[in-house]
Amino acid sequence: MTTLAATVRDQGEGERRWFSGGGLHTWLATSDETGGAFLLFEFTGEQGKVTPVHIHPASDETFYLLDGEIQLDLDGKRRNLSAGGVVVIPRGVPHAFMVVSPTTRFLTIQTPGTDEAFYRLASEPAPEGSRPTPVDFDRIRDAAEKTGAIQILGPPPF
Repeated sequence: MTTLAATVRDQGEGERRWFSGGGLHTWLATSDETGGAFLLFEFTGEQGKVTPVHIHPASDETFYLLDGEIQLDLDGKRRNLSAGGVVVIPRGVPHAFMVVSPTTRFLTIQTPGTDEAFYRLASEPAPEGSRPTPVDFDRIRDAAEKTGAIQILGPPPF
C-alpha cells in the first residue's frame, strides 16, 4: 500500500491555470496528490462567464461559493447561488452556470479526481501578471472528446 504525502497550501499557493472556457483556476489539491480521490480547485470568474450544458459521466461535482453569485441550470431548472451556498451535482446530471455578479470565486471539488486530464488540456499556465486566454469552446469540446471527462449536451442555456 502506498502512503500519500500531506498536501499543504496557503492562500495564493497552488498551480494557476487560465481555463479556455473562461476564468482562472488555482489548483489546491490534484488527483495525484489525493491518490485519485478528488480534484480541488478555486475558480475565479467575471460576470457573463457561461458554460455549455454538460455532464460529467464519471465524477460528481461540488461548488462552494466564496464570493459573488452564479445562476445554475440543473437539468433545465434555474437557481441562483451566492456566497456561502453549495451545490452537489451528481455524475450524469445535466448542468451549466453563468456568473451574474461582477466577479465570483468558488471552490470546485470533483470526486473522484478523474477529470484532471480534461482541465489540463483545456487550460494554460497562468503565471503572475499574465493575461487571460481567450474563451475557446472548440478547445473545450476537443479536450472533452479526448478525455471523456465531460460530455457537452448543448449551448449555454442563459
